Amino acid sequence: MPGCKPKCGNLSIPYPFGIGANCSYDSNFTIDCINSEPFLSGLKALFNTRTQVLSITPTQVWVQNSVASQCYNQNGAVVNYSGTGNWSDQLALPYTFSNTANKFTVVGCNSFGQLFGQSQAGFLGSGCGSQCLSSTDLIANCTGIGCCQTDIPKGLTSYLLNLSIFQAGNSSCGYAFMGEQDSFQYSNLSVFLDPNFGSRVPIVLDYAIGTQSCAVASNSNAYLCNLNNTSCSDNTDSSGYGGYVCSCDNGYEGNPYLSPGCTDIDECKDPNLNDCDVNAKCKNTPGNFSCTCRHHFSGDGRSDGSGCTRQASLIPVILGLTFGFMSFLISVICIYSYINRRKLIKLREQFFQQNGGLLMQQKISSLDRTSAESSKIFTAEELKKATNNYAENRILGRGGYGVVYKGILPNQSIVAIKKSKVMDENQVEQFINELLIVSQVNHRNVVKLLGCCFESEVPELVYEYIPNGTLFQHIQKSLSWLTLDHRLRIAAEAASALSYLHSAASIPIIHRDVKSANILLDANYVAKMADFGASRLVPLDQTQVTTLVQGTLGYLDPEYFHTSQLNEKSDVYSFGVVLAELISGKKPICFERSPGERNLATYFLVSMKENRLYQILEPRVVKEGTLDQLQAIAELVKRCLCVKSEERPAMKEVVMELESLRKYRKDSWVNPQSHEEGESLVSDEAPTDIYALSISPSTGDISGQYSSSSSMTIPLNKSFY
Repeated sequence: MPGCKPKCGNLSIPYPFGIGANCSYDSNFTIDCINSEPFLSGLKALFNTRTQVLSITPTQVWVQNSVASQCYNQNGAVVNYSGTGNWSDQLALPYTFSNTANKFTVVGCNSFGQLFGQSQAGFLGSGCGSQCLSSTDLIANCTGIGCCQTDIPKGLTSYLLNLSIFQAGNSSCGYAFMGEQDSFQYSNLSVFLDPNFGSRVPIVLDYAIGTQSCAVASNSNAYLCNLNNTSCSDNTDSSGYGGYVCSCDNGYEGNPYLSPGCTDIDECKDPNLNDCDVNAKCKNTPGNFSCTCRHHFSGDGRSDGSGCTRQASLIPVILGLTFGFMSFLISVICIYSYINRRKLIKLREQFFQQNGGLLMQQKISSLDRTSAESSKIFTAEELKKATNNYAENRILGRGGYGVVYKGILPNQSIVAIKKSKVMDENQVEQFINELLIVSQVNHRNVVKLLGCCFESEVPELVYEYIPNGTLFQHIQKSLSWLTLDHRLRIAAEAASALSYLHSAASIPIIHRDVKSANILLDANYVAKMADFGASRLVPLDQTQVTTLVQGTLGYLDPEYFHTSQLNEKSDVYSFGVVLAELISGKKPICFERSPGERNLATYFLVSMKENRLYQILEPRVVKEGTLDQLQAIAELVKRCLCVKSEERPAMKEVVMELESLRKYRKDSWVNPQSHEEGESLVSDEAPTDIYALSISPSTGDISGQYSSSSSMTIPLNKSFY
């Protein structure tokens, strides 16, 4: 602004920022220059301290950082503690912490950091952990050994850091901070032992003018972009706060906010700004320039084009130019095609190595012939042909993990190809080990993994094709064909699959996302457990593992949700919800039901307690089952839904009880001889509020594909998926 200081120390202060209240767009952009150091006037950071500005661009501001730290001496005692660090005050509307430029970083052995924040959408969080025995175990990257990094939520306006260290080593330190990812270089031991390194990593703030979009603001008197040769861009990085930023059009320079606005750049005055041939004249035009060959020369005048050549006889020139252009065009096409083929080959080779293809080949070569045949490695070209170049009409299902396609291999066998969305490059070896184990799972009620392709950006998994859709689809049909015997058989088959995964697989596997949408029915309507996208392997010397909570609303084990401690009983709880779903015909979560009936698990247990279980059961189930049989099923559901995992039965026991329940003799539901029999379904335990937990729903699940055989004739002609 006229009459305002242009710099504070060595930092230029461009409008809409300004030094002093009358030199900026508003108080949010005011800079206080104190001892030649710039500070944002209205923005407070850690413990109400000033926010020092390090750099400014047209869309972002770099500011000083704060760090959470813990250090230990040789005796393991804490000598320096700052266990939390935060940006306690809410950022003003123009500012949000950039989720593209910043990362949340934890440095130290056995250190776990958490970031909790506030945005317009509500409370958000992130975190990661790093592990090592001592500082001598460190490697020169940030992949979990001594250092870890993770993304921050979008639209964050304030945050709190928390750092915890478990089994602290001698003379070691741990740090947690949020800052610009490109400014942090984790490469040597000195960084690991320097308690001040985190404060030198700046935080990047996105900013914008106001809260309105360009279209709305341009029709108001408050529109800040100068109308001369200026572009307006909507702010899309603030998770709903809105606003806009101004910039000069290509070929113009100046301040897009202040009069006279952006002015034309004379490219002809600077040889570095134009590419005119030495025999051409440069002419400046608004926002651009043109090149014209001098007299007796012809061409486009561009040094990177045909340039300017002295004119000769017209016909030879025309023929020469035509021949040269055709030759050039053919050469470019050939070279372009060759380069593209080479790029594609190299890219596939890169993906193959990056995704662990070589490691998978080594693992397969060490297996016996039978195991190796069950772990086929497909090429990208094979899967592309099998899916007709991933045609829309080949899509079987979509979900939070990716898309599933129907594929037809050269031998005419039909498979299901799962194309996932993301792959953690830091977990490649774990992914390969788990892939090998899952591919060798061989059970009639588990969908068979046939192989994998590593030549795409994210590995693609190939499963056996299951034609008759999910159990959820069949339960929710208005006139379901499922008899009570069918329901018990399907439940027993699914339970048998989980029991196998828990106790009979080479390494125990916890499914972690058991639900009716992940139980598929094959051509003979035999149940098959599918979708192991969330599964975890349990080391043989452990009974539980600590994970980030993952699952589906209505099926998630409340104890696992609260503790993050995953064990096989978490699958038992989810299976209990499926069993309740089977005999009631109701969805696990339905917001169209009354508040007390929305959560099926809670609704089921309350119905048992109040002796009105028959009201929640499917009418066909009530008609076909005996009183004792239905009471026993309900008691099994109740045991599976126990809050404490140790009180739930193992899947082996669930299988045995379901098989015995199928052998009950037929009696009517209502027995007029005894009122006491009607009260035998009453539950002695009141349901706990923990069943009503509010959990964010899964982003989606891929429905369809995966199992074995049984003989049963069902009057259904069409396949479901």
